Amino acid sequence: MDDEAVIAPIPAGGSNPPALAKAPSDTSPGRRRRLAGAGTVIRRRALVAVPVLAATSVGMFALGAASPIDPAQQYAGAAAFTTSEENLAQIRANWGVDDPLPVQYARWVGNLLRGDLGWSTSRHEPVTSVLAARAGWTLLLVAAALALVLVTSLLLGTLAAYRRGGWFDRGLRATAYAVQSMPVFWIGLAAIAVFALSLGWLPAGGLTDVTATGTDAADVARHLILPVTVLAISQAPWFVLFIRDAVADSLRDDHVLAARARGLPGRTVLFGHALRTALLPFLTLVGTHLPELVGGAVLVETVFSLPGLGAITVQAALGADFPLLAATTLATTVVVLAANLATDLAYTAADPRVRLDD
Repeated sequence: MDDEAVIAPIPAGGSNPPALAKAPSDTSPGRRRRLAGAGTVIRRRALVAVPVLAATSVGMFALGAASPIDPAQQYAGAAAFTTSEENLAQIRANWGVDDPLPVQYARWVGNLLRGDLGWSTSRHEPVTSVLAARAGWTLLLVAAALALVLVTSLLLGTLAAYRRGGWFDRGLRATAYAVQSMPVFWIGLAAIAVFALSLGWLPAGGLTDVTATGTDAADVARHLILPVTVLAISQAPWFVLFIRDAVADSLRDDHVLAARARGLPGRTVLFGHALRTALLPFLTLVGTHLPELVGGAVLVETVFSLPGLGAITVQAALGADFPLLAATTLATTVVVLAANLATDLAYTAADPRVRLDD
């Protein structure tokens, strides 16, 4: 009753119509409890995020220390064969790569707290500049692919559950199992071969046309059709099969059978009752599969030559650019942790009976 208006009684002998009491304000006890629970969830997830980020960064530094690649020679490139050892030693001293690993890590954390992520040896520019110029395109790719996956999986999975055992259900499951076995880069190359090279409908890669002098929204959208679709297709089988099974189980629940017995339309029973019950575990699936979506974005950006974090991550790994590689890995970890937090909050908002702060 916290969120419902209460009808005031009619005064005795009065002629005025009944008045509606004011709905509870944002400070009602129920709302305060929900806000307090959300705050507790945020604080606890933040406490978990700190050791996760610390362990991730320490692991990256440990891998960098174990690498046999000399960063000074890697930075010098072909000139390393003619550069004197004194010059290479000076480069190492300037970067502090010969210092003990704890000293390097403490210096990196101190610079990180000041907003300095170091110098990219493969891009020859500050790491912060590299991330600022490319992170937005990766977020756009991931967000568009995730939206496409959610819409199509909810629709197709629900229809397959409603027609369980029919030709549509069998065909959808067979297609999902087949796509599940295909690597995302293979799907991307096949899409380029068919829709870009054979049919010529869409561009094969890049963010704009070669002759473009600026970044036009329509041109960018046209170039993103294939990458977004390929990334969505590579992730769709998990979501489609999950929704299909969850909705099929919900159709056998008592409240759904009761809705059918009352003579409600099939569309109302399917989307208003069965699908709503299946959405709660679906939110958890979205959060747990986000790392795989981000990993797939790295390969998709590489295949389609998109200027996102994926391409520079591969470049940093091949070029032993540990400052850039550590920064991209840490940024990806932050995105995944933030997505898991958003999933928890969405779960509690969808079902107030669930308390994640217990």
